[in-house]
Amino acid sequence: MALNHADIIKIAMLRLHEELLAHYKARMILQVHDELLLEVPEAELAQVKPLMIDVMSNAFKPDVPLKVDASTGYNWLELKG
Repeated sequence: MALNHADIIKIAMLRLHEELLAHYKARMILQVHDELLLEVPEAELAQVKPLMIDVMSNAFKPDVPLKVDASTGYNWLELKG
């Protein structure tokens, strides 16, 4: 089955949303193309960041590994700078 970027991010978003609802106060607040913006309490950051990377990199198993980067900041401007 061939999936495009939009399909893969949707799968990742659904899986991440379920994990966040079940275990954390963190929430997804924005998707822009292949990026997700989450609001995460500082106390949860050490658990949510690796969870997000794992869920996104394993949303689909293509022939080549998916590269996932994660940044943290107090606002979106800090993340993009």
